[in-house]
Amino acid sequence: MSYLSRITSPTLLLDEKICRSNLKKMAMKAKFQGKKLVPHFKTAQSHIVGEWAKEYGITEITVSSIKMAEYFCGHGWENIHIAFPFNPLETKKLSDLAKNQSLSVQLINEAVTEKLANELNHPVGFFIEIDAGYGRTGVEVSDFGLIEAILRKAKSTDKLRFKGFYIHPGHTYYTADKVKIYEESLSALNMLKNKYRSEYPKLITRIGDTPGCAVIEDFGDVDEIGPGNFVFFDMMQVNIGSCKREDIAVALAVPIVDIKKERKEILIHGGGVHLAKDVLTEPDGGKNFGEVVILNENGWTIPQGRSFLKSISQEHGLVKASDELLAQVKVGDLLGILPIHSCMTADCMKGYLTINGETVDHAEANL
Repeated sequence: MSYLSRITSPTLLLDEKICRSNLKKMAMKAKFQGKKLVPHFKTAQSHIVGEWAKEYGITEITVSSIKMAEYFCGHGWENIHIAFPFNPLETKKLSDLAKNQSLSVQLINEAVTEKLANELNHPVGFFIEIDAGYGRTGVEVSDFGLIEAILRKAKSTDKLRFKGFYIHPGHTYYTADKVKIYEESLSALNMLKNKYRSEYPKLITRIGDTPGCAVIEDFGDVDEIGPGNFVFFDMMQVNIGSCKREDIAVALAVPIVDIKKERKEILIHGGGVHLAKDVLTEPDGGKNFGEVVILNENGWTIPQGRSFLKSISQEHGLVKASDELLAQVKVGDLLGILPIHSCMTADCMKGYLTINGETVDHAEANL
């Protein structure tokens, strides 16, 4: 029985073959340059996708919350890193999880470092997050006073173990000059490694973002890379040049509920509660909430005539349809929508259906 026959409402489809290809390509890129790939699993949030990743030599992962870390605990990961400035209100939960799972966190101030030093009962690793120009979070790269204050606090206990420095150059999403941003970020990490490795000879440096990791060919002296979105990719990544449409591993299957041929519009059951509301801007200033693909028993194909989701509300979506699309669909058919931001779409949908008809888990449906 075709997986399509099982779909009666918005359903997030996952093409295992494309997902595996994305994992393999990034793993090979890291291996070729002698770097360790520690992918960020905030995109997939799935044990099953995690098992696929292990087949390509991936032994550690990154997550974005302690809740997500808890979901992945006990599944054979050598370490789970929580890549978010640690929330001190979750110190007890962190300590409890660290009893049976190797964990690490990100620290950016003395206050949280001191709380962990005083209250942890089990060892936890930590990276100092560095801001090398993004401006969202992190210790400024030249603020050696704060870096050393964090390190001094950590030395007061045997429960905090310094792992190294972490940079997320998220501004690669907003500029075409990703090489310049990476040069600055890699230079910052190299400087910090040279400054502190005599005291911490095992310290490692990690850099992670999909746009940069997808296009940069030389990661210099950095030890580890930690992209996340690459496992699925999405239309935002296509738009900024990280991948092609053919690399996107997920599509939201949506039912057609009405067609207005004279207006070249198709009404679908699929809106903000399914896709989130991330948006791209069309050349004419219009909005694009996702691009249409044609579903078939083997997955989906990208049509020659482009159609896209021009508006969404909570449950509704309105497609600006090409003549080609209008000629081949009817009310009651299914369309596929390539999401603008696959991480958010997956978080909304809380699970996947593969094109083989298998159900794939998601953390939000299990905690």
